Amino acid sequence: MAPMSSSKADRKAALDVGAWLFNVSTSVGIIMVNKQLMAVHGFSFATTLTGLHFGMTTLMTVALRWFGYIQRTHLPLSELARFALCANFSIVGMNVSLMWNSVGFYQIAKLSMIPVSCLLEVLFDKIRYSRDTKLSILVVLLGVAICTVTDVSVNGKGFFAAVIAVWSTALQQYYVHSLQKKYSLGSFDLLGHTAPVQAASLLLTGPLIDFWLTSKKVYEYDFSVPSLFFMVFSCVIAVGTNLSQFICIGRFTAVSFQVLGHMKTVLVLILGFFLFGKEGLNLQVVLGMLLAIVGMVWYGNASSKPGGKERRVYSVITDKAQRGQGGSLENGDIDDKV
Repeated sequence: MAPMSSSKADRKAALDVGAWLFNVSTSVGIIMVNKQLMAVHGFSFATTLTGLHFGMTTLMTVALRWFGYIQRTHLPLSELARFALCANFSIVGMNVSLMWNSVGFYQIAKLSMIPVSCLLEVLFDKIRYSRDTKLSILVVLLGVAICTVTDVSVNGKGFFAAVIAVWSTALQQYYVHSLQKKYSLGSFDLLGHTAPVQAASLLLTGPLIDFWLTSKKVYEYDFSVPSLFFMVFSCVIAVGTNLSQFICIGRFTAVSFQVLGHMKTVLVLILGFFLFGKEGLNLQVVLGMLLAIVGMVWYGNASSKPGGKERRVYSVITDKAQRGQGGSLENGDIDDKV
């Protein structure tokens, strides 16, 4: 394959940076808004709120299809059901894990998504990582752990919830990348298939799940003008968050999305300090942030180098091809850059 021209490479790099900044800004924004909605205004129905997010996203995809920005594409029902199942288990699992575990163990569980995502790529896509790429991932994990992990306590049901959350989230993010490539779907196209299914399933089951988790009924919540404002604001930002996730994983991979995504953790800590001021940025947190940033930069550099992250493709060489090479070659493999 001919090398990419300089102008195309620059354009791709600019689009990659834009997609990542889009995801970071919307993800950090929705965390800040949801914190206001839940902590200040007492709306603790996280699963129902996520259903509303996908409801708003569905309206966006319907409008885009109406104006011709989303074309009619095909996604088999079995693939759609598998994706929706993993995605919904991810949402519920994360909520339950946060409720049943200490904050420290919850953060460790989130960090473990990176090695799980790596394992999925190794098993299903035959990806091979260089030593520098592996070390850079370890540096990111260590830095974020120093920033976020404090007390670590675990119980049986909390551990079970964390395992379900980690594996379902890793599978959901792997499917985003896989389905886009397999069926030649754009980010808008895939979101147009998945958002209505997730909206319907979460809005039906969300109130029951939230009642199980909080012992509160969503229809008994005392809505006010400020809480409705933050709820609508959260839904609007969620459209960008959902779309940007699909764009980023489609352009990169689930592992790269996870590694670069920890920049959001760093930004949330910084913004939390300036906006809420409840916890100071002590030396441990600052050192952890710096270490995580170094790891992210290292990962970007290491994974982009030849051999940093490659897909191993096995090829069978025929006897005729062997004779054409003038030698006796064994069946081999070719490493392609991802």
